[in-house]
Amino acid sequence: MPSSVPSFAELLGACERSAVHLELRDSYAPTERFEAWKRGERIDWTDRESWWHPYDQLVADTVARGVVIRRARIISEPVTEYIRWEHYVTHANVTAGEQVRWLPRRLATGLALPGNDFWAFDEKVLRVHHFSGDGSVVEDEITDDPNLVKHCITAFESVWEQAVPHNLYRV
Repeated sequence: MPSSVPSFAELLGACERSAVHLELRDSYAPTERFEAWKRGERIDWTDRESWWHPYDQLVADTVARGVVIRRARIISEPVTEYIRWEHYVTHANVTAGEQVRWLPRRLATGLALPGNDFWAFDEKVLRVHHFSGDGSVVEDEITDDPNLVKHCITAFESVWEQAVPHNLYRV
């Protein structure tokens, strides 16, 4: 049975102005790239062909169309091993054109935050990620409920204002 949830590529492809992503977890389900990093393998950032993925190209193409893509991560300190790895691989996100910021969780206490990670596209549509306890995606929910969209955009902007730009945040 085909999914009625549009793919991320479809949502980003329809985006005209902005896409924002809020991440709230300190770890997600492990990937082979994360496991390789834990074994001590490092990326040769000078060999772009070895690490440039379709996601990076999608972001680069979207940014080239004039869409601003921002990602904010709320993280506990000291950071988890997973966040240390995410910080390392964020070089790819930034190279593709994303703007990325980090907010230590202790600075987020006064913020009204949603309970789930999400992407918001043109401040009209949300793709909400629902995770299991181990960080695996259970499902993605799409909504254009204006009140929920407004809540999530407001939350993102409040995080963004306080967060540290990627190039200044040290793990």
